[in-house]
Amino acid sequence: MSMTLPSIACLGVIGRNNNPLHISIFNSYDPSTNSFRPVRTPLQFSLLLSSTLDVFELRSRAHAAQGTGLTGDFGLLHAVDERLAAYGFETNTGVKFVVVVDMRGRKASTTAGVGEDGKRSGTVGTTGVGLREGEMRVVFKAMQAAYIRLMQNPFYDPDEHSPVAGPGKKITSRKFGEEMRKIGEGWMPGVTSL
Repeated sequence: MSMTLPSIACLGVIGRNNNPLHISIFNSYDPSTNSFRPVRTPLQFSLLLSSTLDVFELRSRAHAAQGTGLTGDFGLLHAVDERLAAYGFETNTGVKFVVVVDMRGRKASTTAGVGEDGKRSGTVGTTGVGLREGEMRVVFKAMQAAYIRLMQNPFYDPDEHSPVAGPGKKITSRKFGEEMRKIGEGWMPGVTSL
């Protein structure tokens, strides 16, 4: 069996009115064909992101009932199957970030690289290795920073993208899309900054 590491399969940004604002899909390693392709279709990822809204709602109600308030980081939302897992984060304004991780998405031999200290990274995993609780925080931090930069653009109208009535528009910013692509392609277990 081929040595693999977790990788990001999909990044999603969901508006405060539960409308999809942005979806980035990434290729994953397929050992049967020794090639890279998405593990699901765009429609399947869209449905997967929509299914996380129920978990966000349930956890928000539980936090409100306990009086603890929202922490922002919801952690693991649900394991989709033996390969995919969805993680979530909600901002103070109600915008939700969802990361779908493919637990076998990257060949281990192609990811061993140079760490921040300049030494060769020894991070090599095997199929089925789980993630530690804080592994996704760096991704959520980078996604939130990219979203904040988008919000600082004077030509971006957030109300146009999250209207109370109607579906709203998707984020079409090329720069925001490039930042999401950089986050998705740059993350691997053990990365401390993106």
